[in-house]
Amino acid sequence: MLPERRGVPVGSDLIKAADHNSDYGLRAARRSRRAGRMRLLFWLFSLAALFSICFAIFGFKMFFHGVEDHQSLPSLRDMKDVSIEPYTLEKPKKKPHRARFNPCEVELIDSVDLLNEPKSFWKFVNFSLQYIQTDHTPSHENPITPRFGGHQTLEEREQSFHVSNQTIHCGFIKGPEGSPNTGFDLVNEDKMYMNSCTVVVSSCIFGSSDFLRRPTSKMISEYSKKNVCFVMFVDKETLVKLSKEGSIPDEKGFIGLWRIIVVNNLPYNDMRKTGKVPKFLSHRLFPSARYSIWLDSKMRLHTDPIQIIEYFLWRKKSEFAISNHYTRHCVWDEMDSINLTIQTLINPYQVVRIADVPEGSFIVRAHTPMSNLFSCLWFNEVDRFTSRDQLSFGYTFLKLKRMNPDKPLVLHMFKDCERRAITKLFHHRNP
Repeated sequence: MLPERRGVPVGSDLIKAADHNSDYGLRAARRSRRAGRMRLLFWLFSLAALFSICFAIFGFKMFFHGVEDHQSLPSLRDMKDVSIEPYTLEKPKKKPHRARFNPCEVELIDSVDLLNEPKSFWKFVNFSLQYIQTDHTPSHENPITPRFGGHQTLEEREQSFHVSNQTIHCGFIKGPEGSPNTGFDLVNEDKMYMNSCTVVVSSCIFGSSDFLRRPTSKMISEYSKKNVCFVMFVDKETLVKLSKEGSIPDEKGFIGLWRIIVVNNLPYNDMRKTGKVPKFLSHRLFPSARYSIWLDSKMRLHTDPIQIIEYFLWRKKSEFAISNHYTRHCVWDEMDSINLTIQTLINPYQVVRIADVPEGSFIVRAHTPMSNLFSCLWFNEVDRFTSRDQLSFGYTFLKLKRMNPDKPLVLHMFKDCERRAITKLFHHRNP
């Protein structure tokens, strides 16, 4: 039996080792808790600093905004008689639904190969119509600035509505000798081409306002391709734009069926008014032409021109054909639709109450004396007043009819759905 070792318990070394490990673990735990508290304090301090910055920035704005609102608020005395209406949430406004207009059936002839002009067609009012070439000679006391449309007096304007042998204003008027050209200048090569045309389809793009839309070639007969002039008038700006888009004239000046003719020195700053020159004055631009078809640049022709002339002129025995407007049939509605200042037109057009308003994007006409006179009179109204030709159409036609009851213009205003049947409509190019 071993003697007891007093003062040294059994297993004391193990206990010491355990105590040492325990102290080390406690110290590590304390350090971990201290580090956690430091991290927590760091994030709390960061959030407090961020909040202080935000408050400093936005608090001052709210303070000054509140001061301004407080200064603009009415006093209680002022609010005694003020009635407070309950707030109602407004529903978002819907865009107005655009009405759809469909084409209708047009009974065109099947072929133009054996078609001949009716011998009795040209039995319309006949008289001699000449055009003023040079404007009035100015005096030193009354100098004038040359204008493309000239300086027509009110007396001359009134006289021009009489159907008789006369010489009238009709654009292309030159100033006195030595003065600059008044506009719509063409090169001689293009003039020679235009003088050779007997049937014309024409359109224009000025100010790069539209795309070039070619006639549908497969719908045009070989006869028309050989005998009809397809002429597109453009300015230099438009020609550059079309070239960038890949529409480049060939060596003869054609892009598809269109013969591209560049107009220099535009007569008006208003591109809309400049477009009225080829629209109304085709008989001046094409002096040898017997028929012309005007096509707005927003449209593509997909019907043979001879079929169009046969249907709207020969078959109807008319010398001027234009479609009715698809929605408006009153000149006052037309004024309201364009927010026009009525005072600018109410004096000359006050006699026009209810009249047919045309959709002037498509015109078919024979170049008769009466048709040419009406075109000149219509152009003179546009030149003197507004480029919105729908407004002056009814006035010009009614005044011409009333002043010459026995010498009528044989006008055919056809349905707009027929216009849509022979052409394809597009939107103009966005500015």
